[in-house]
Amino acid sequence: MSVSFEFEAQVREASGKPAARRLRREDKVPAILYGAGKEPMPISLSHNKVIKALEHEAIYSHILTLNIDKNSEKVVLKALSRHPFKPKILHMDFLRINTKEKLHMRVPLHFLGEAKSPGLKDGGILTKLITHLDVTCLPLDLPEYVEVDISALAIGDSIHMSTITLPKNVALTHAIDHEHDQVVVSIHEPRAEEPEETAAPVAVETVITGQKTPEEVAADEAKEASAKEKAKK
Repeated sequence: MSVSFEFEAQVREASGKPAARRLRREDKVPAILYGAGKEPMPISLSHNKVIKALEHEAIYSHILTLNIDKNSEKVVLKALSRHPFKPKILHMDFLRINTKEKLHMRVPLHFLGEAKSPGLKDGGILTKLITHLDVTCLPLDLPEYVEVDISALAIGDSIHMSTITLPKNVALTHAIDHEHDQVVVSIHEPRAEEPEETAAPVAVETVITGQKTPEEVAADEAKEASAKEKAKK
């Protein structure tokens, strides 16, 4: 792995919502460290450093280092809570790792060969239906990402889950059978271009069918009523 992530963390003495809100006001992120048969440990991290690290996609599928006081822990990021609209991290969950125990992690897919794909050269549309895989492996075998080569795809072609080549010692969390072999990526014909003028659906339908608009019907009724009045006179 080419990237490494290391965080400085402090043990939290107080817990609960009031303490967590206080930490956030101090630009810190409340977090919890658990796993490997040890007691859960409430900790806090620098919000600015967390935000900076989260710019890297690899952090979500990487073994991280937490430096807590004078001790270091090897962990993975298991959960992350964000503010609904502010660029704020509300809480993080870290799982201690045991090198002899398998992990269940979500790993991103990297699609390669778009520039060579005959389907895309012919104007096809690329649709990525799955962007991550749930995998299981030992911590030292955890891949940063899984590659999917689409360089040979033509229009109408697709790649299924069962055809993806996984790194050595890495397996999908759930077994795949014939009925549950999902499409990961496909190339299809482009849709017909929309008309340049944005007309309401009713107006377009009226032009196609030759039916009168409600305004035209009302005008015709008014003319008929006027003609009847004149005839009476």
